Amino acid sequence: MAPDQPHLPRRLAAILQADVVGYSRLMGQDEAGTVSRLRALREELIGPAIGARNGRVVKLMGDGILAEFPSVVDAVAFAVDVQNGARERNSAAPGETPIELRIGINLGDVLVEGDDLYGDGVNVAARLEGLAKPGGICISGAVHDALGNKLPFAYDYLGEQEVKNIVQPVRTYRVNSTGSSRSGGGWSGNADNSETAEKPSVAVLPFVNMSRDDEQEFFADGMTEEIITGLSKIGEMFVTDRTSVYTYKGKEVKLRDVARELGVRYVLEGSVRRAGERIRITAQLIDAPTGHHLWAERYDRNVVDIFDLQDEITQEIVTALQVQLTEGEQARVRRRQTDDVRAWERYVGAQTLLRRFNRQDNRAARALLEEALGHDPSFAPAWSLLAWTHLSDAKAGWSPSAEVSLEQGAALCEKSLALDDGQADVHAFLGAIRLHQRRFEEAEEMGRRAVELGPNVADALAFLGMVLTYTGKPEEACSLIDKAMRFSPFYPDWYMGILGISYRLIGRYDDAIRIDQERLNCSPENIFSDFRLAALHEELGQHEEAQRCVAEAMRKNPDASLRQVRACEPFQDSEELERYLDILGRAGLPD
Repeated sequence: MAPDQPHLPRRLAAILQADVVGYSRLMGQDEAGTVSRLRALREELIGPAIGARNGRVVKLMGDGILAEFPSVVDAVAFAVDVQNGARERNSAAPGETPIELRIGINLGDVLVEGDDLYGDGVNVAARLEGLAKPGGICISGAVHDALGNKLPFAYDYLGEQEVKNIVQPVRTYRVNSTGSSRSGGGWSGNADNSETAEKPSVAVLPFVNMSRDDEQEFFADGMTEEIITGLSKIGEMFVTDRTSVYTYKGKEVKLRDVARELGVRYVLEGSVRRAGERIRITAQLIDAPTGHHLWAERYDRNVVDIFDLQDEITQEIVTALQVQLTEGEQARVRRRQTDDVRAWERYVGAQTLLRRFNRQDNRAARALLEEALGHDPSFAPAWSLLAWTHLSDAKAGWSPSAEVSLEQGAALCEKSLALDDGQADVHAFLGAIRLHQRRFEEAEEMGRRAVELGPNVADALAFLGMVLTYTGKPEEACSLIDKAMRFSPFYPDWYMGILGISYRLIGRYDDAIRIDQERLNCSPENIFSDFRLAALHEELGQHEEAQRCVAEAMRKNPDASLRQVRACEPFQDSEELERYLDILGRAGLPD
């Protein structure tokens, strides 16, 4: 510290940041009325509630408020009081545009200067507020951990969020003051949970690599992937998808918390140790709410026995959960894709690389897959994963010709299916390609076949939802995406993009704005979220807000244009596409 720089005191505090959703839009509609209503909200609701919960207003910021509380219990209770009170006030004035708040709460170290507070403890609260949906409350992991069971609310885990100007990702939860937690936070509100409520529900946590060689990490990941794949073929089980379970990789976790966050009862955990051609695998299946071990085993085998081990562990889980398999399911679960360990090792290594989604690792994965197929040309999943490398080239712009990459991907998918027609994910991949090639009937056929083969495969459900969205069946698409979100509580953000389009098509504009904004919070550089928000605001007569969204997209990509949108939005109904383009044109997007 410089000699002339004053030493500012620090303290640990529960920091709350709140602001009004769409404040600029409200002011544009009725400036005087908005100011009057916001003043009444502060004086009649927020002020008394802060006093009742022992809080202190640090400062008012136009449409926002920064407050400090002596405990996280007081801060969260205040936030719930305010959101409930705001909803009641809005219900009592049905003719007025509602004033909705977003609230973020963090527990952290702050710098104190007079009555003001500074530092990352404050900044994180501001970022959490930006992640909250209208009328919602987001809290940091530090707040969640300090709360324990002190309040009668449930908390939906949203994963680790990358937020602006904060170095480390922020573990984030949404406060569910109704008391019922849907771990994934699917948005549609149309889901029928009865389909999965009575099924045995299980999450397979990433197997821990106990080998001294870090390069064996892929071997442990391969065990995890294969067991999830096998269990996902069983219609009478609810199996959390791989995307969600890998959020726990390398972390110390409490199984009860994992089960609650993923919406399952049973958790499988295990480890892999490899030394030369010998492997030791441990696995245990646990009833998470009680901590009771339903089954546990240790295996010492040769590497060449890895495929038999995967089958044995899968069968032990099925037996322990008393699931009766049909003959078709038995055949699918036991179907072996390769007997060549060298091919399998390169295949699972490529899976690990592809999860990183960058050009260099995509190329490295392709090289590994070509080696795998050199060892076993009949290894169907390796052909389909090779197809995925070409799809990634097309989607990410790593290829000189997206059309050529799509054709290459389609040919490889067809080769994989010729070897094994029972792969749900490959049908889904090929359906997505056919959609972008405007071969709509084939796309839907492939998507429905994928769901039939993989009723527990979240991406299969979501891919079919995408196809149905663009082919004029948005209501069914909403249901499928919501179901995919339940199978994958930490779902990829493209699920939200498809759901947002479906909401717009069926006229649920507020829901569409909410979820497109949420996707933009998750992926700030995704200009298609800006486009969709612009269209929504333009349709609602909010022209200035629509122009702002287009300007933001142009800032991110100065070459953004209607031509780009036309190429990337595969609507089967040409009139719907032209209507969408016309709306964006009115909002200011150039040809």
